[in-house]
Amino acid sequence: MCENIKKNIKEQGEINLTQPLNNNTTQKEYKRIWNFNNCMNIKMNSMNIKKPKASIILKIYERLLKEYGPQGWWPLIEESNKKNGDFILKYHPTDYKLPKTSMQQFEIIVGTILAQNTSWLQVEKALINLKKENLLSPKAILESDNARLKKAIRPAGYFNQKSERLKRISKWFLNKTGKPSREELLSKKGIGKETADSILLYAYKIPSFVVDVYTKRMLKNLKLISGKEKYDKIKEFFEENLPKDFKIYQEYHALIVAHAKQFYKKNKERSNDFLKELAEM
Repeated sequence: MCENIKKNIKEQGEINLTQPLNNNTTQKEYKRIWNFNNCMNIKMNSMNIKKPKASIILKIYERLLKEYGPQGWWPLIEESNKKNGDFILKYHPTDYKLPKTSMQQFEIIVGTILAQNTSWLQVEKALINLKKENLLSPKAILESDNARLKKAIRPAGYFNQKSERLKRISKWFLNKTGKPSREELLSKKGIGKETADSILLYAYKIPSFVVDVYTKRMLKNLKLISGKEKYDKIKEFFEENLPKDFKIYQEYHALIVAHAKQFYKKNKERSNDFLKELAEM
């Protein structure tokens, strides 16, 4: 291993051990120095070297998982009482086999569209309305009367726009073959980056990290980003510092939502976030 590291140093340039590192040090350069130090038996603490900010991304995930436990996203509709036809959205912690059917995939896709610019509580109401009206299938949505569809999804807001988007995505779903790409989803009118990544991650188990407003608030409060970064830059920040595992991506996104309910809603006191200790290490 050390011979390869020496060869790498020769090819990429000498490592300056006298210049202190800081949080602007790249992960690649940090790794080179770390490997070099291991070979030469030099302790990083004695050099006053601090790991880059990116190194805490996995630690934050582990801390959130310890605090809140597996979240079981994406919740799916189940009958709560067969006698009166009531429905609930049920979470499924540690069951990563879901969705198992194409209709469950479609239900998740519908949920991602309804979730645009509204709270999850309102999405639940709209989904249950669709289920009760027998409108939770692509064929049923395409054949439905516009007024009936809009009435069902009204709790989720923007029902005129969302009804059109549901019609378009239903037609696409019936004609698609195989798993979609991110580019394919983004080409559909009304499907933005957060919605596309949610569809890939939860409906198709493709590791594509989802960045939402809570993610940005949390990272900015922890001083891991400035707040001016664009969506794909933040997405890349996570994906470069996590194992490429859809289960971890699903849990991490859901854990951020759970954490944000405690610390990152409007008028919440963000200085009390226990993650600040990790970010300041």
